[in-house]
Amino acid sequence: MASTSFRPLHDRVVVKRVESEEKTKGGIIIPDTAKEKPAEGEIVAVGPGARDDKGSITALDVKVGDRVLFGKWSGTEIKLNGEDLLIMKESDIMGIIG
Repeated sequence: MASTSFRPLHDRVVVKRVESEEKTKGGIIIPDTAKEKPAEGEIVAVGPGARDDKGSITALDVKVGDRVLFGKWSGTEIKLNGEDLLIMKESDIMGIIG
């Protein structure tokens, strides 16, 4: 989803969850009802940044395409163009993978 019809404001980002593996390392298949939602995703849209005390915009550290880790309960779930996405503040992101 390279282009989205939703543009986040300020220091918010839109994240698409990355699906986890269907099996454990030992080959055990985990049923859908027992799976936790992953805390890993790909950035699909970013806001322009937050304003500092002087009114200047501070750019975000993440960009579209970055794979990130975020807290288990971070963000607000939305459905956009048939896709389940999360909107969260950049501060909810723990780090960039890779």
